[in-house]
Amino acid sequence: MRTLYPEIHPYKEQQLKVSALHSLYIEESGNPQGIPVVFIHGGPGGGTGIPHRSFFDPEKYRIILFDQRGCGRSTPHSELQENNTQNLIADLEKIRIHLNVEQWLLFGGSWGSTLSLLYAQAHPSKVLGLILRGIFLCREQDIQWFYQKGASAIFPDYWKEYEEPIPHNERSDMLQAYYKRLTSKNEIARMSAAKAWSIWEGRCSTLDPNNDIVDHFSDPHFALAMARIEAHYFINKAFVGDNQIIDDCHKLKDLPITIVHGRYDIVCPIEQAFTLYQALPNSELHIVRDAGHSAFEKGITDNLVRATDNFARSQA
Repeated sequence: MRTLYPEIHPYKEQQLKVSALHSLYIEESGNPQGIPVVFIHGGPGGGTGIPHRSFFDPEKYRIILFDQRGCGRSTPHSELQENNTQNLIADLEKIRIHLNVEQWLLFGGSWGSTLSLLYAQAHPSKVLGLILRGIFLCREQDIQWFYQKGASAIFPDYWKEYEEPIPHNERSDMLQAYYKRLTSKNEIARMSAAKAWSIWEGRCSTLDPNNDIVDHFSDPHFALAMARIEAHYFINKAFVGDNQIIDDCHKLKDLPITIVHGRYDIVCPIEQAFTLYQALPNSELHIVRDAGHSAFEKGITDNLVRATDNFARSQA
């Protein structure tokens, strides 16, 4: 079974101004002459970290990580203004041009798979291929499953704690109730809602309980950006048409696409990956029988590292 490559340090870090308001953190590691790959993180609002460099052979890849608007080391933190899907797609193009990359491999999981697909559909000629994990199609049914009714039946104990900050008379629309608190001027209410929102996601992300992941999701700095930005996107239906990704799959017919998905993914049920796979005849789907949503579950990591290694061989 494949594991992550050893930790490495970036050889370059910078901030890229993408608007009068927003500046994005960008780093590069690995081989400057290698295959350009951009790691597109989840959330939206999740940010990048040290382990994300390690899905790629550092001798073969020029590894590009960046934090999307409002999260990680990008500024301003947890900012919702000028923060939408169209901005993020445009930001990716700005990064590609700024780094003088002709074409790159897209590597994204969860919301990162959503953004990867939307960017590739907008700019297919700039994409070498896609490696995707934990597919999130961002349809209304997908948002409702996790934040209103669906996952609540699988993790009723965790759901009870997720409900606690919300009065009974507002629980018929949990997304709206949370959005109201996450955008409140009351800092205590804002932080309380952010932690409950983020911990709910962290707890549901793995097949076996993982305290390290839950602790990461409960970190106040991480939780505030994750919860505020996710709620902002999801209350606005992710700023895309309800079935836009599937409807536009014909634009990706010439690209190699690998899909990795945990059989027991509760955050993004496997139906989403299978629907995408059926709409992309050129894709391959790897179902991991003993995993949930997280990229750091053993079977998911194994499949992702194999996919990046195989892609590097195909480019040799």
